[in-house]
Amino acid sequence: MEKTIIVCLMLFLPAFAMVISLTVQKRNNEARGHGHGIGHRHGSWMAIDYFAFSSKLRRWNATFKLAFTLVIIFLCIGLNNAFVSAVIIVSMFYMVVAVGGLSTRDYISVLSIPIAFILISVIAIIVDFSKLPVGDFRIFIGFGYLYSSISMLFNGLRLMLKIIAAVSALQFMILTTPPSEVILVIRKMHVPNKFADLMNMIYRYIFILLDAFSKMKDAAEARLGYRDFKTFCRTFGGTAGNVLVLSLKKAEAYYDAMESRCYDGELLFLEEEKKISLRTIISATLFIFYLLLIWFFTK
Repeated sequence: MEKTIIVCLMLFLPAFAMVISLTVQKRNNEARGHGHGIGHRHGSWMAIDYFAFSSKLRRWNATFKLAFTLVIIFLCIGLNNAFVSAVIIVSMFYMVVAVGGLSTRDYISVLSIPIAFILISVIAIIVDFSKLPVGDFRIFIGFGYLYSSISMLFNGLRLMLKIIAAVSALQFMILTTPPSEVILVIRKMHVPNKFADLMNMIYRYIFILLDAFSKMKDAAEARLGYRDFKTFCRTFGGTAGNVLVLSLKKAEAYYDAMESRCYDGELLFLEEEKKISLRTIISATLFIFYLLLIWFFTK
């Protein structure tokens, strides 16, 4: 009984404190007339890099954030504890939204993309097929049974929480750290420069092509290019071909622009020195210790 009470206090008191903090922050934003958050979109595509540049946590040292994220992911996978995963999910949400300043809507919008794939994978795990009526829950589909059980549901829930927690930790780094700083950290890890440069160019090029595709899609919709299935297929094929041609033209144009700026095979970025405060290190250490404590009481 005492162990259960301790676990409940460890889980609900921090969550209650986070709710209070979020409420106070929302009221302060509304009082200052900034209740809309820092959301920003290019057409219908979310600019994740804009969120990173606008985050209040951008001032943190990128190497520290990357190391902290990796430690959290390893703990999430290694401990394999549903309570630890739940705390990580709530904590990463609190850090990005309450501390970083990102709106809840934008955070959920970014997280909803991997969650859709996670749900599909979990459904494939918790539901199985058999020709015999087995399991705690089953549906007859004519030539057999789709079935599940309590243990399968619990395993699926535990797996889903673990994956979402790991994704939330990774999202913490993505939404608070500009890509150029991540690439600088990768270079400090002695990763080949060609690999780091390709990462940067591919990442930037994705948004360029998405923006071009968005404009083509809007133009096609304005001309009723998606009014029926046949027209949809023709429009989609034409748009895909145009994006391919445009990507080749833009690749040539951007390479010429890089050469005109004395590109010699290596992309150079201005690196801003960001010191790691002792308070941040202590807070991160206490959080990791807190996760281990939860795992110890709930294993």
